[in-house]
Amino acid sequence: MIRFLFRFLGLVLMTLGFLVLVYDGTKSIADQTVYITKVGPAWESVHQNSLKALEPLVERFAGTWIWNSIIQAYFLNQPAALVLAIVGGLLILLGQKRKPVIGYARD
Repeated sequence: MIRFLFRFLGLVLMTLGFLVLVYDGTKSIADQTVYITKVGPAWESVHQNSLKALEPLVERFAGTWIWNSIIQAYFLNQPAALVLAIVGGLLILLGQKRKPVIGYARD
């Protein structure tokens, strides 16, 4: 059941990543400039209060330098389509069934 949930969430995130990529592409073609949606502004437009609530939580438990130098630099400034595709791909990989070992020799 948990593998199904991982695969399902992975496919949903991969679909959202593709939709963000198509949105950026059509907006770029229409305005003849390159638009890339970042995670931070996209998160703020979806639910601003959760992002504002995450900052003091991370700063309290992990430290201010983690929020400033890692989360803002390496997560919130990344392209949203890429982040969604990577997280979705990882969830799909986690949800895969294990292949049986063939040719296992016992001593």
